[in-house]
Amino acid sequence: MIEVRLLTKIFRDRKRGEIRGADAVSLRVEPGRIYGLLGANGAGKTTVLRMLGTLLKPTSGTALFAGHDVVREPDRVRANIGFLAASTALYARLTAREMIAYFGRLYGLDERSLRARIGALSEELDMGDFLDRRCDKLSTGMKQKTSIARTLVHDPQVMLFDEPTLGLDVMTARSIVQFVRDCRSRGKTVIYSTHVMSEAEKLCDVIGIIHGGALRAEGTLAELRERTGEADLEESFVKIVSPGEAR
Repeated sequence: MIEVRLLTKIFRDRKRGEIRGADAVSLRVEPGRIYGLLGANGAGKTTVLRMLGTLLKPTSGTALFAGHDVVREPDRVRANIGFLAASTALYARLTAREMIAYFGRLYGLDERSLRARIGALSEELDMGDFLDRRCDKLSTGMKQKTSIARTLVHDPQVMLFDEPTLGLDVMTARSIVQFVRDCRSRGKTVIYSTHVMSEAEKLCDVIGIIHGGALRAEGTLAELRERTGEADLEESFVKIVSPGEAR
């Protein structure tokens, strides 16, 4: 479903010179699987996801979504993915329902299909209590659920989540993690960016560890443990990205 080929993004800064936000990243994600992109803040997770979501143009390399190229066919890619960025904004004067409907119409959904999708997403994300409340009156968790719903209103086969539980309380974070798990059970393909080890352990079929813009290791949780000789994912992560700091 997803094939990333040597994806590279170089930024140029007057003071620091050339910065490789992503350095020849290659990976594959099979249909119905969750791929965890695990890395510390500034590791390159968001840069990779922004290129996959067609918000940034790669310096070199490319990625294919069900055969559609992010460089040559960005519109076809956008029509078939849902991308939840790390920081999203909602229109304050619209209700959560109106916000989701607005994006559904942008994706070309007819009114009957749109009502059905809003109803389904509201139930799955437990939005019934605030669906008709204005966005400027919503809590952080409610806003994040609204952002997720508007991202997925067109029912895409591929979903990109950039740290979706960042800043949320425990219960809201749990509900979002469960929602992502349910997406997999329905055959969706997911790339899930996080720096939370427990989320990666619970959710991801395959974990890619990114550091300094490069993919340093990749495998199932069991494979990463075997490679590093560590039972704990955090210790495995540290050993891979900073061998000198491992226990």
